[in-house]
Amino acid sequence: MTPKERWRAALKRKGLDRLPTDYWGTGEMTGKLLTALGVADEEGIWKALSIDRMHWVGGTLHDPHAATRGGADIWGLRYRDVEHAGGAGSYAEAVNFPLAAATSVADIESYPWPDPGWWTFEGVRASCEAQAVWPVQGGSYEPFYQYCYLRGMERAMEDLVESPEIVEAALDRIFAYSYAVIEGTLKAAGGGVDFVYVAEDFGTQESLLVSRDMFRRFFAPRMRKIIELAHRHGAFAFHHDDGAIRSLIPDLLDCGIDILNPVQWRCRGMDRAGLKAEFGSRLTFHGAMDNQITLPFGTPEEVRREVRENALLLGGGGGYILAPCHNLQVITPVENVIAMYDEVHRL
Repeated sequence: MTPKERWRAALKRKGLDRLPTDYWGTGEMTGKLLTALGVADEEGIWKALSIDRMHWVGGTLHDPHAATRGGADIWGLRYRDVEHAGGAGSYAEAVNFPLAAATSVADIESYPWPDPGWWTFEGVRASCEAQAVWPVQGGSYEPFYQYCYLRGMERAMEDLVESPEIVEAALDRIFAYSYAVIEGTLKAAGGGVDFVYVAEDFGTQESLLVSRDMFRRFFAPRMRKIIELAHRHGAFAFHHDDGAIRSLIPDLLDCGIDILNPVQWRCRGMDRAGLKAEFGSRLTFHGAMDNQITLPFGTPEEVRREVRENALLLGGGGGYILAPCHNLQVITPVENVIAMYDEVHRL
């Protein structure tokens, strides 16, 4: 089977030659694998380890104001690299919050929001055809993540209670932009896109960041429209949501999600057998290889054991794509990564 066929078979609970797999890793971790495997590029990693890596396609952004933004992106955000792991890696973190001072809907409406008309999509179909054997993602939507960057995390959380009208106004703008770009991508792809990325981060290690009532008010209506758009174009909704989100899963299913990532099973309420028993008939699970303890700090045999556990607890009857719970960090031993993908072929 091709990687695309393997993913689709898992989603449709059809016969598989083996578990499908995916890869998420930081640039530094990917660089370690390139060196260890002696391959020239990322495609070499996927082939060397037989990874069914999801590939991305998208249009081209033509920002008419790029030269005058002073280093900011189309949302007005600036970033700096913050080192971690003793300088072995870094993440880009926002250093400004352009909407932090907004106090009214008028302030939101007057902000210079990006224009989806800046995108063109001529090369999307060709990209899909060039990657025909791979599962293809086209388009992404992560509105509250974007809102938190624009407003600042603390203020954004307060807004849900104190300034709901500001939240609604900003989310409307983020939604309209995202919907237009995703729609342009899907139309240009002509059925070549398999998945639309529809994400949030509503979970901590212990519970939800927002109540279910807040989810239903602020996020569900727009998420549902994005997912309906994906489904109309024959694509699945790939939903990323970190942490302890079990109580939110029924609402996410009502919105139409097809795949749940990352399945952080060490978080409260996210036990694998329970998730499979309650939601496995309606959801395909993606991830579940623990990236907090097992992969960075376990032994290769402990990694292999977790692969077998996941295959048994989440993969029975299909509906499971094995991958790290999140980006593999640079402290992860290469031997553990190799063991993870190798064990899939021993099942």
